[in-house]
Amino acid sequence: MIETSDAPQSIVIQAIPEAIKQARDFVAKVFGAWGLEDHIARTVISELATNAVRHGSAKGDLVIVRAYLLAGQPVVEAWDRSDALPVLQPANYAAESGRGLLLMEQLVTRWGTRPLTEGGKVVWAELEPVPA
Repeated sequence: MIETSDAPQSIVIQAIPEAIKQARDFVAKVFGAWGLEDHIARTVISELATNAVRHGSAKGDLVIVRAYLLAGQPVVEAWDRSDALPVLQPANYAAESGRGLLLMEQLVTRWGTRPLTEGGKVVWAELEPVPA
């Protein structure tokens, strides 16, 4: 159930590519409950969750996706088990992948990572609140 409060909302997804849609749908519902536009948030969480699944997880791992308001700013996060930090790569227009973080960086107010005490990391992104 999605709450309309500022309390963090979370969903746990399997570390499989098919679960990325669950992360997008979850963020859309949370932002809708907050009365905020969700297009950019869905794009951003797609990137964060995809990286968590593809680069930060092993078979059988779970990924936590969270959304919350911090002083009125919406924040989305993906938690994974890897300590390896995301690397913003220069654009390679001939490559078929590798530009997601570069795109995400252009869409968000700021983003970063923080380690988890039990191992792993959180990659978060703060977005501009746009009324729906």
